[in-house]
Amino acid sequence: MALSARRLARLARAAARGNKTAPAASRCFSAEPKKEEPVEKTSWGGLADQDRIFTNLYGEQDWRLVDALKRGDWHRTKDILWMGPDWIVQEMKDSGLRGRGGAGFPSGLKWSFMPKNSDGRPQFLVINADESEPGTCKDREIMRKDPHKLVEGCLIAGYAMRARAAYIYIRGEYFNEAMVMDEAIHEAYAAGYLGKNACDSGYDFDIYLHRGAGAYICGEETALIESLEGKQGKPRLKPPFPANVGVFGCPTTVTNVETIAVAPTILRRGASWFASFGRPNNRGTKLFAISGHVNNPIVVEEEMSIPFRELIDKHCGGVRGGWDQLQAVIPGGSSVPVLPIDECEEALMDFDDLKARGSGLGTAAVTVMDKSVDMIAAIRRLSHFYRHESCGQCTPCREGTGWLETLLERMEVGDADVREIGMLDEVSRQIEGHTICALGDAAAWPVQGLIRRFQPVIEERIANPQGFDFEAHFQHAWSGEAFANADWTKEFGGGKDVLVDPGLTEGPLADKPIIRPAEPMHLH
Repeated sequence: MALSARRLARLARAAARGNKTAPAASRCFSAEPKKEEPVEKTSWGGLADQDRIFTNLYGEQDWRLVDALKRGDWHRTKDILWMGPDWIVQEMKDSGLRGRGGAGFPSGLKWSFMPKNSDGRPQFLVINADESEPGTCKDREIMRKDPHKLVEGCLIAGYAMRARAAYIYIRGEYFNEAMVMDEAIHEAYAAGYLGKNACDSGYDFDIYLHRGAGAYICGEETALIESLEGKQGKPRLKPPFPANVGVFGCPTTVTNVETIAVAPTILRRGASWFASFGRPNNRGTKLFAISGHVNNPIVVEEEMSIPFRELIDKHCGGVRGGWDQLQAVIPGGSSVPVLPIDECEEALMDFDDLKARGSGLGTAAVTVMDKSVDMIAAIRRLSHFYRHESCGQCTPCREGTGWLETLLERMEVGDADVREIGMLDEVSRQIEGHTICALGDAAAWPVQGLIRRFQPVIEERIANPQGFDFEAHFQHAWSGEAFANADWTKEFGGGKDVLVDPGLTEGPLADKPIIRPAEPMHLH
């Protein structure tokens, strides 16, 4: 409604008198009504289907270029590139996207570190697809079901960083995913989206796929660079940082698969759209990889800051046996400390809330453990993993990870002194923060979380090892129960049951007996 002439005159006289004490609304001369301030969200979750970035996460459509174009990939990519590198980087900053590989560093800021003026050296983008964190399997789903989102993201991010090429360093065990990615890259070249004059933009850009050899340490960015150069995968001292001296001695940005794959959609739909999800400093949508003792393990895209219990109940069908059977959760991959059930009740799945609770979002690989789990044995198994994967370059990590496992092995069976709990904590503190890379921290934090949350359990085990039923707490790989989603798997799973696979009922293998898991396997 327009303001009356009398009202406007009164406002003008007040302004002429220099009425600085008047409220901001009374000093405004606009005849437009005052806009309502946006109401700050107080609840999160329930992401609508139209807001999902990864619309083929479950493989219900083909991953190839034809179906990818139908899903909106490669739509007006040239126009995005022609907006210029500075515009792209600013949009990424405004979106609030933080790295999805575990550290949560602001992505737009990281992209801006690359030199704007070349000193003659080419610049490179490196994609960390060496997804080796126990429990983490989100990037695998992107690469085998929606690979063109990653390929297009490489082009756009590489252009924003003024990079000449991108290297996708994929985990060696991801054989099928590497095959899919390789074919998707070839499709993009054949369509003119990559290579010389990519997308008719006047920009030349190449993508190379490099397969790792199974080393967890190569997930650390500088160890990855070393491996990419053909050397042993051992982390480098920093500085210099990769943005100055990276792969082949050239400026390099190393970033995560999911971080790059969401970039094209953010730029098409706008930074404000992405920033409308999640709490401040925790913006956007996120892939959560939920495994363990839930009724329906799943990788699902949801809004950041969704309550943990809503995430489990809505998408996983709840905890096996009911919520009261929950004992603890590792909310962000094996390297973050565990949270007990009383913390899980109110926890929000974002960086800040989980950090405030003494854990972290990490890669958002949620491992749910019910009361059948022996927590000491679970953390001891993680300590064995980090001991095995330590590159051995730093003494605290090389020696300390072995001490952690040895102490936990004895505590697991009660063959320890209660005073050794403090020694265990001190060993972890001597590792944390005293190594070149973060593997030492990753080895120390699960142990610290065990002591912080379950010290009474350790003390009870030491005091009365005979009172613990080890057989009842042994974790079998499969319970033997029928899968609840057997019909869906049959239609969309991408594989066939060995009992009906033509490869076993016709052809050269028709006469061979089907080997059951309980029978010995003889390879000739």
